[in-house]
Amino acid sequence: MFLKKLMPQKIINLFWHLPQAVLANIIYGFPGRKLTVIAITGTSGKTTTAHLIYHVLKQNWFKVELISTISAPGLHVTNPDPFVLQKMLRQLVNKGAKYLVLEVTSHGLDQNRNWGIPFTYGVLTNITHEHLDYHKSFANYQQAKLKLIRLAKIAVLNQSDPSFSLAKSLSRGRVLEFNGEFDEANQAAASVVAKDLDISLKKINSALHNFPGVPGRMETVYQQKFRVVIDFAHKPDALVKALQFLRQKTPGRLISVFGCAGLRDRLKRPMMGKISGRLADLTLITAEDPRTEEVEEICRQIAGGCQGRYEIIPDRQTAINRAIARAKPGDLVALFGKAHEKSMCFGKIEYPWSEYQAVRKALKLCKH
Repeated sequence: MFLKKLMPQKIINLFWHLPQAVLANIIYGFPGRKLTVIAITGTSGKTTTAHLIYHVLKQNWFKVELISTISAPGLHVTNPDPFVLQKMLRQLVNKGAKYLVLEVTSHGLDQNRNWGIPFTYGVLTNITHEHLDYHKSFANYQQAKLKLIRLAKIAVLNQSDPSFSLAKSLSRGRVLEFNGEFDEANQAAASVVAKDLDISLKKINSALHNFPGVPGRMETVYQQKFRVVIDFAHKPDALVKALQFLRQKTPGRLISVFGCAGLRDRLKRPMMGKISGRLADLTLITAEDPRTEEVEEICRQIAGGCQGRYEIIPDRQTAINRAIARAKPGDLVALFGKAHEKSMCFGKIEYPWSEYQAVRKALKLCKH
């Protein structure tokens, strides 16, 4: 492990991660070759888009399975390591799956975790600022995402994304185009893929209409005198889109509760503070997996960009209690960053955490 820390990431990827992926494929018999794989990546929207595509195909009797942020095993994992991933694929093939909707990350693509899986479709939702702690520059991050487009037989690209032209030039196969921002873009991407798989527009629209949503993605968990929404936004682009969307739906005040993860991209912290300070009426800055960093210091860095009304409340349960206690009729309390996750990391220990349970405690405490 000490030597790994001293080596450049490209060397680690080539001589550590890639051999593991090759070995995992050999052990499990290259199961990805028996599937039509629809891979989705992007800074934001990839989980919702993956679930939308899976839902449309499932509704139309495709033998389809899904591996996403929500369904992947482990803590804070979207793109599993090769041995876990190939074992899952082998199990899915053995139970009769013919199609797989697979959410992939920039880390997974850069580290060759998906090696040996032929991508039929490569869906790119968007590329904006994120994970610079690992990739070191936006250009590196962008290239990691675009690796999916270079590998896929069919590229599905968002015309609204600044990376569209570059992505299109890198595609080696057919290019399918869609347009839109936020949820509109997610549905458009799902429609394009489904249509290319010969599902009629009528059936696509019917499936989209009865889509149940994704846990922790713009999920309303309380709606009586005021409204409480849980969302996974944990990066600048996702936060600005979420708050802009919620601003339009909120007759009263918009109260934002969020933090930033420790040992991750530090540059985004004041950026997210600025976004929330501009778009929310009140921002409560709190913990979100501080890991070995001091949560108070992370909160101060976020607050450094916040020009609106804000409070620093390091304990997340206390912050949620305070937000709900202050909510009045017509207000909306939005909780960002944890969503579906079942733990929060302090130091090197994962402690049980449920955003849903935290809301229930706060409502009970405030007698709502």
